[in-house]
Amino acid sequence: MIDLSIHEAGLERAVRRARERNIIIPTFEQQRNPALIPDAVKSRLGDIGLWDLNPANLFRITWHNQPAATGGGYGPVNTIEFPKEITGVDARIVVLVGKWFPTGAHKVGAAFGCLVPRLVTGQFDPSTQKAVWPSTGNYCRGGAYDSNLLGCESVAILPEGMSRERFEWLEGVAGEIIKTPGSESNVKEIFDKCWELRATGEDLVIFNQFEEFGNYLWHYSVTGPAMHEVLKGIMGEGDVYRGLASSTGSAGTIACGDYMKEQFPGSLICASEALQCPTLLNNGFGSHRIEGIGDKHVPWVHNVKNTDLVVAIDDAAPVAIMRLFNEDAGREYLKQQGVSADLIDLLPDLGISGISNLLSTIKMAKYYEMTGNDVLLTIATDSMEMYGSRVEEYRELEGEFTPLDAAGVYHRYLLGENTANMLELTYPERKRVHNLKYYTWVEQQGRSYEELMAQWYDPTYWTSIHGLDKQIDRLIERFNEKVMLGEKATA
Repeated sequence: MIDLSIHEAGLERAVRRARERNIIIPTFEQQRNPALIPDAVKSRLGDIGLWDLNPANLFRITWHNQPAATGGGYGPVNTIEFPKEITGVDARIVVLVGKWFPTGAHKVGAAFGCLVPRLVTGQFDPSTQKAVWPSTGNYCRGGAYDSNLLGCESVAILPEGMSRERFEWLEGVAGEIIKTPGSESNVKEIFDKCWELRATGEDLVIFNQFEEFGNYLWHYSVTGPAMHEVLKGIMGEGDVYRGLASSTGSAGTIACGDYMKEQFPGSLICASEALQCPTLLNNGFGSHRIEGIGDKHVPWVHNVKNTDLVVAIDDAAPVAIMRLFNEDAGREYLKQQGVSADLIDLLPDLGISGISNLLSTIKMAKYYEMTGNDVLLTIATDSMEMYGSRVEEYRELEGEFTPLDAAGVYHRYLLGENTANMLELTYPERKRVHNLKYYTWVEQQGRSYEELMAQWYDPTYWTSIHGLDKQIDRLIERFNEKVMLGEKATA
């Protein structure tokens, strides 16, 4: 599933490129634990901005960055715990914040997990090949960023309906940008564009996050341990970790649930999607406004057999809450409801999909009647830095956001969130969702029926991926040694 065979000629050219660009690649272990990063690398970061196109920022692909735009070091995982004044539930809901990754989204890590194994094996040649990043937004941004840092040409593919900020940023980073029809729900159009590119005969490698197990592996081996670390720091006597919620999207992030289930047997994995496109919930389809969670299919890398619950979020809710969290009248209203000023200042750290994930955990807490000792986790992939234009657009479309609007949104969409549009997955329901993969991946994208069956019936299929980070780390270390030896030889 992740091919680690060595291609010597490509590897030599990749090493040469890294030597020319002064590129050293971090290991997965260093991304989990930045204390292992060499002091020489840490000193280089002192005057480098978090988003700068500098190879040293490869070592900032971690959940442990200090929340600083420039020169930050490392610290605890960035989180926000949401109180009952916002959630309306007693359960403790903690959100991991993706804003403090380079590019402002944790997808830069998923892209790393896809590109680096091919780079350090020589399967991807940065001197001749282009890296193609199909996405509904943040993944192609992360891929273009990683490609730039690693000296690779990149092609970013994303729907034309995504936010203006995404396109403006990509113009200075990606080698080429391709806009496909539609918005968040139009994933097939992205896949179709990939087939068109393949047919051109151009020398390129397509890193499709929806089927790349490097995406799954990075979140299993980096995001999962980050979650575990958070729990160790916040759980008190009597507290119980109950589970996590994640929008399915490419099904990379939700892979951290597999790791957490191994640490906490009996904990839940909740897959979240838009009510307007209820693919997992009801074999449904449609379009929606929760940016970045492309759907209408079940990703190849989604371990459906390990998923316990599906929830669907009405897209009107995260869009309205986005305004509540970011408009002056909304923030003032939250203050009147007892929300602390410090927390109000952190609310823009949640982008639209992060708000949707927060709502999913609220639904979980209500459905299972959780108490103040129950802990739920979720993730804010990105922040409002990518959606400022959306606030302006809704202000123009719907008018000024008034105190009355704030009260309505707060009581309807936060305190009023309910347990509608939820489904506990029995064995047959899990199999139904898994079987939906056939139509996208076997019929359309060329995956084998035999592997589809192995995903369901072979008990070692998913667990065989879990130790590959250690093998990749050894390859990264050998790659770095080759780079450094060459530098010494030419000194």
